[in-house]
Amino acid sequence: MGFIKTLAIGAAVAYGINYVTKKGPDGKSIIDNLVDNAPDWVERAKKYGELTLEQIAVRTQNFRDNNRR
Repeated sequence: MGFIKTLAIGAAVAYGINYVTKKGPDGKSIIDNLVDNAPDWVERAKKYGELTLEQIAVRTQNFRDNNRR
């Protein structure tokens, strides 16, 4: 039973690798598209992180101001 499970998982992994590396009509694979778009996603993540930190700082300051006695 363990052998069949291992065989099925191996086949699924092999199919997945084949799928993401297969070239599409534009001559690029899913992996190629991910690699090409990664720098843009990093920049977006940095901007989102900075915005989130600013919001947390404002909320923290408001909390401190409201709880001082």
